[in-house]
Amino acid sequence: MTSHPTDPRSPDPTPATPPDAATVRELVALAEELARAAGHLVRDGRPDRVEVAATKSSPIDIVTAMDLASEALLRTMLAERRPGDGVLGEEEGHVAGTTGLTWVLDPIDGTVNYLYGIPAYAISVAVVAGEPDPATWTAVAGCVHSVADARTYTAGRGLGARLDGRPIRVNPARPLAQSLLGTGFGYTVERRRAQARVVAALLPQVRDIRRIGSAALDLCTVASGGLDLHYERGLRPWDHAAGALVAQEAGALVSGLRGRPAGEAMTVAGAPGTVAELISLLEDLEADTDS
Repeated sequence: MTSHPTDPRSPDPTPATPPDAATVRELVALAEELARAAGHLVRDGRPDRVEVAATKSSPIDIVTAMDLASEALLRTMLAERRPGDGVLGEEEGHVAGTTGLTWVLDPIDGTVNYLYGIPAYAISVAVVAGEPDPATWTAVAGCVHSVADARTYTAGRGLGARLDGRPIRVNPARPLAQSLLGTGFGYTVERRRAQARVVAALLPQVRDIRRIGSAALDLCTVASGGLDLHYERGLRPWDHAAGALVAQEAGALVSGLRGRPAGEAMTVAGAPGTVAELISLLEDLEADTDS
């Protein structure tokens, strides 16, 4: 396979408009098939003691051999089933396609949980139309498969969101003081200091805060009503591509701060009325900075 730059903004050569509903259904089914196959590999192949294979942005930003094996399986299956599509994966970067569709892969979202045997990690598979950049892409279909308990979230653009085949919906908007929030933390000391400051300011103003350790599962938990809101700084495209679509199709607003789309600077998700209140507070706290 030819290597290409890992920058997700590198355009695929053919722009694409979102496919029709019938094609979206087919893509949802394939995303689920891929995620379940990788889930079987990750679950059945987990050794008694998982070792760190490499690190990325810091010594605690880890990669395991199974991250690499899971992504390799997903890419192999896509090469057989959708050879013209692009692929953007966490471990192997971006390979451009010719159809204007790109598959966005997180082979294990929640790798630290996987390392420690905490049962909150998932396979995230999405397909997007247009350039593989969250600021401009149109998410078309997605699946988040929770490996440990086999819960499977799916969504297709305009077709709603489902958990194990059952339709799901976000909670109704409620005051921030009565809202349960999810969040996550970065890997560098500087970012964690800033995030701790934000959490300290938020905690007295909300029902409580949860840190599950997988952004994909956090977003899907918002979609199914297990959280009212989720916010997180530092998410990469593969962290939220499928989960954000599931949340949106379940009725959530997914946004960034200061009128920007959701992305690495900040991602906020939840019922529209409550999200607006949280966004305002996060903007006041300058939560999209590391200062």
